[in-house]
Amino acid sequence: MTLFINPSSKVIVQGMTGHQGMTHTARMLAAGTNIVGGVNPRKAGTSVSFTKADGGVLDIPVYANCQEAKDATGAEASVIFVPPRFAKAAMVEAIQAHIALIVVITEGIPVSDTAYCVALAQREGCRIIGPNCPGLVTLPNADEERGTNLGIIPDGIVTSGPLGLVSKSGTLTYQLMGELSDIGFTACLGVGGDPIVGTTLLEALQAFEEDDNTKACILIGEIGGDAEQEAATWAHEHMSKPIVAYIAGFTAPEGRQMGHAGAIVSGGKGTAQAKQDALEAVGIRVGNTPGQTADIMREVLAGAAQ
Repeated sequence: MTLFINPSSKVIVQGMTGHQGMTHTARMLAAGTNIVGGVNPRKAGTSVSFTKADGGVLDIPVYANCQEAKDATGAEASVIFVPPRFAKAAMVEAIQAHIALIVVITEGIPVSDTAYCVALAQREGCRIIGPNCPGLVTLPNADEERGTNLGIIPDGIVTSGPLGLVSKSGTLTYQLMGELSDIGFTACLGVGGDPIVGTTLLEALQAFEEDDNTKACILIGEIGGDAEQEAATWAHEHMSKPIVAYIAGFTAPEGRQMGHAGAIVSGGKGTAQAKQDALEAVGIRVGNTPGQTADIMREVLAGAAQ
């Protein structure tokens, strides 16, 4: 599965030398991600040592900025682990270096900063995933030796298979991956729970529709906004593969933010019920719980196999 990235793609980590950056860089390396550099202007010219799966040591160089890292390594993707106040500058730096894929894990970024960066990325031909997201994991198919893990999605909890998963929620992503681990996935993408994100549910479904190895999709939504309704409308008109959905937040009180910055019902809009109604109106079955959602997907796959 090449959902926005190839297994051989070269990846840099902005904020690699911080605690979170180092912790998750080690995880991403263990998952097979081809990380070739880190970015921290205060530690440029140094390197960070990571233990490889075979017990050897890998020294990853640290660069002053994304352009320097790209010039030295040919980096095609970046994962951002920096505090919210530095996130806009980090995104702009990656975009100006024309890093094709930018995965922003950081939570708490001002919406105005995200809006600016998403618009800039679109003008420059870059793709942002996130912010406030768990990232992207792709699983190897029969023609690939390894997958790619960009972000904080746990590796090793799922195998390769025919399902694609796109979600607003990090923890629900992990739960559905676990529920359907025996079937497996081509890729799992967390788009993020902020009001503005760089890659939408609809765009993820478009990518899965174009992937020959993906046979069915799980969509996990939550209260706030109308991304699920937009995805449902597009899927009804263009999607040839079955979709099963789960919507979080049926008990959320109006006007109160529930976890994610974008997870809020306002003026009676963005409710879980409205989203479920829109999905079911176009034939997308919606589970009442993650477990029921997994059961429905099993039914769908069994029916398709007959």
